[in-house]
Amino acid sequence: MKAVVQDNYGSPDDLELRDIDKPVVKDDEVLIRVHAASVNAADWHYMRGMPYIARLSLGLRKPKSKVRGRDVAGQVEAIGKDARRFRPGDEVYAEVDTGSFAEYTCVPEDVVGLKPANLTFEQAAAVPLAAVTALQGLRDKGQIQPGQKVLINGASGGVGTFAVQLAKSFGADVTGVCSTKKVDMVRSIGADQVIDYAQEDFTQNGQRYDILFDLVGNRSLSDCRRALTPKGTLVLSGGEGGRWLGSVSLLIKALLLSPFVGQKLRAFLAKTKHEDLLVLQELIEAGKITPVIDKTYPLSEAPEAIRYLEERHVRGKVVITV
Repeated sequence: MKAVVQDNYGSPDDLELRDIDKPVVKDDEVLIRVHAASVNAADWHYMRGMPYIARLSLGLRKPKSKVRGRDVAGQVEAIGKDARRFRPGDEVYAEVDTGSFAEYTCVPEDVVGLKPANLTFEQAAAVPLAAVTALQGLRDKGQIQPGQKVLINGASGGVGTFAVQLAKSFGADVTGVCSTKKVDMVRSIGADQVIDYAQEDFTQNGQRYDILFDLVGNRSLSDCRRALTPKGTLVLSGGEGGRWLGSVSLLIKALLLSPFVGQKLRAFLAKTKHEDLLVLQELIEAGKITPVIDKTYPLSEAPEAIRYLEERHVRGKVVITV
């Protein structure tokens, strides 16, 4: 089968489309014939092996797993002997540890969901990692309630576009922070207010929020706390940071400080579950959230798709068709 393979850490130039063996399904897995995948920040972090601390799990000198890609949408080709939820032919979407930039991929069935009926495969592939992160960040870590004031820093990105829509579906008053060129798009997906960060500093304008969902990691904890109510919640997920620790240092600081302040400081990494994909399926089929797709590339141009994401000008998601 064709797959986008990486032998060593590096740039998009180190990714190669080549023939490899088709994966063999394990007992608790489903084999998916890939119709579409999407690109996430995790993919270029994996590609570059950065921050360096991540290599403790990814592989010290070179990637343990050579095929890139986390999100997938397609049809079930085969199931392992212990898999019970799906049958060959089912249209599904899922998040894999890595390996969706390929014609086939194997996925544990507990991170697979039925594809929302009103989405194409390309749209469905944009959902899993980003939407689950938004859902768990707002619902589980933020404990969002109707009527609360919620700010999404990074509202125009993959996670941010889902976070804006999910916060509105929970009944919140939503403010999105983004660049000048993306203000209209963020407003069009439901944000009640949009702050252009080039024109206004959300930590200095006097507004206070019940939840601040920070997807950028470019502000200090003291800056973020200034934008919260006295009992507000800061939820941290993602961000860049330095070459060695990335955003890990900020997340650790938040966890250490949280017990000593009145505000709740929550840092997390999302973990996809079948139950959350079911929740998202229901919300999507009810028309409450819709994937925002910026560009679509064929599998052979996956390196260019990652290069485009690295430029940080993406509106929503970048999708790869297989």
